[in-house]
Amino acid sequence: MDVRLNAEQRQLRDAAAKLADDLGPGSVAELDDTSRVSRLERAVAQTGWRSLRSDGASGVEVAIVAEEFGRGLVDVPFLGPVLADDLGRHVALGAGPTTVAVGETAVDARGAAQAAIVREQAVLTAPVGAARTGADLTRVSAELADAPNQVGELSADDALRWQALALVTTCADLVGTARGAHALACDYAKIREQYGKPIGSYQAIAHLLAEGLALIEGSVSVLRHAAWSVDEAPAAAAVRSARIAKIYSARAARTVCETAIQVHGGIGNTWECAAHVYLRRALTSTSLWPATIGEIADGLS
Repeated sequence: MDVRLNAEQRQLRDAAAKLADDLGPGSVAELDDTSRVSRLERAVAQTGWRSLRSDGASGVEVAIVAEEFGRGLVDVPFLGPVLADDLGRHVALGAGPTTVAVGETAVDARGAAQAAIVREQAVLTAPVGAARTGADLTRVSAELADAPNQVGELSADDALRWQALALVTTCADLVGTARGAHALACDYAKIREQYGKPIGSYQAIAHLLAEGLALIEGSVSVLRHAAWSVDEAPAAAAVRSARIAKIYSARAARTVCETAIQVHGGIGNTWECAAHVYLRRALTSTSLWPATIGEIADGLS
């Protein structure tokens, strides 16, 4: 495989990054700015990125957008609708905005009328009920309003590839979240001074940030391979690659986000510092379709 992004993929990355930078929350206070959220929702809807799979996009391209949206803490639905869109290529899900559910909880539920659930090869749908409060401040979850009804069935191969895509999309979100938290910490280390020098000039801080960057680079490598595998590798191998990427990226993202809080010192433990928003998002993405070392054949240290 060629891990390099082609010209179109780089353009997609740049467009997603610009949208996230322009309309994503620049502070914790902006999470409550309904005008900004409305503009962001319209912008994302106009891109058509929620239907990337039905438009013929690869797993790599879905991961590119998910990563940049995680980095920018984009707080309108993407993960749920894009996974539902992939299911819609194989099964008729019905009318109305659709997200996906994990267990009995619809994820990315803002604006969704129903949620799709995959149980082995069966695809079910259920109406989305009341929103619920969760740790993630950037994405809304909701209870299912009724018992799910089966609407179709996937082939064994398609079910595995959808599982791989779900793992890859959350993995990409984790990588982006780690990148955003690391950038936040680096920016703070450049301007916060102690004893007349920026704190980033001291080894105790510089080494923490360097370790975080190494973890992010490792996460990018396993993510790129897993995203490529969604469409190019045998289905079982794609799931295994995605599980490895999820395990590595989840551990790395938690470390990087916690390090960002530590670098900020006392202010890192306040509500106004965005570091906790990154950590909350990382923990939530980790819990979606979780992977364990026991699920992969040769284990990881």
